[in-house]
Amino acid sequence: MYNTNIMKSCWYTALAAALLSLALATGTPASAFDWTPSDEEIQHYRRSWNPFSEGPLLIQSVDIHPKGQLSVRPFVFSQISEHSYGNTLSAPGNRKNGSSHLYAISPLVTTTYGLTDHVELGAATSWNTFWARDSQGVTTGQGGPLTTNTGLGDLSIILKYRPVVQDPDSARPSFTNYNQLVLPTGRWVTGTERPPGGLAPLGRLPATRFGELAFTEGLTFRKNNQPYRISGGIYYTFSAPGSDAGQTTYVGDIINTRLTYEHFLDDKEGLAVNIELATVHTATWRADGHSINRGAPGGSTVVGIEPAIQWRFSDSIVMGAGVLFTTAGQNVADAIYPNFAIQWYWNQGKKVIMR
Repeated sequence: MYNTNIMKSCWYTALAAALLSLALATGTPASAFDWTPSDEEIQHYRRSWNPFSEGPLLIQSVDIHPKGQLSVRPFVFSQISEHSYGNTLSAPGNRKNGSSHLYAISPLVTTTYGLTDHVELGAATSWNTFWARDSQGVTTGQGGPLTTNTGLGDLSIILKYRPVVQDPDSARPSFTNYNQLVLPTGRWVTGTERPPGGLAPLGRLPATRFGELAFTEGLTFRKNNQPYRISGGIYYTFSAPGSDAGQTTYVGDIINTRLTYEHFLDDKEGLAVNIELATVHTATWRADGHSINRGAPGGSTVVGIEPAIQWRFSDSIVMGAGVLFTTAGQNVADAIYPNFAIQWYWNQGKKVIMR
């Protein structure tokens, strides 16, 4: 009960802070909002400065597609990890040699479609490959046994609703509600194994555990202000109970945060540099109140920073690339994550519109 109350308190605090910031940004009481942007508000936003580009690599776009527009986004994410952090949150200078050396590649394809001007539906599936070698064997020059696995990843179904669209003439940002259902299709269909640690890479949004049925709720924001865009969000993930050797297993809930600054160097070419912050925290509680008996009962935290670059390739294709570095951690691997994304837009033969 105590842990559940902590979780509820965190959510209420976050929601209250979001509503307060919205009211302060607009100078209007939050109760006066219709919570469905009018056509005039949406068109006013779409006529404002918003260069066609990839956007952040580590966060799904906060603003949504117009009705009938679609995008397909292949995203190649890789991981190189040879060190780990102990029980205390610390910087890379205090990292230690990890129990295993892990190398992974995880291509992800996300398709999103504007159901209406307020609602966007998406689906994402991945393919995971990892190689893990015992670090003690590597240190002693013996190489150690190599564990490797390749297979289908999880399937995510995503629904986003934008109740507030940003106003170009004020400080009001866009706010979007993010909902995600993760289906462990890799475990169900192909028996894909989990890599050491069990978590999806830090930069995957939102980070979840491989092979588990999970539910995510999030609140995101975005604001354009030439020559930059700022976006961010907080996401809470609950994993359903699992099973191992006849025992019901319970893992801690996961809290993801993202914050991105994009600075444009060339609007026409969609050329911009990004600084992206990503954090993943495994909680010491579960929303259903069960005690944790798998994963990290004492919790874990990882913080990463990614410099990235994005550019426009054509009138319908945009790209981005970056390298995410772990900057602090607790009970997690220390790693670097090179990644690359391409996004193709389609709008029924009409000119595509930046979300």
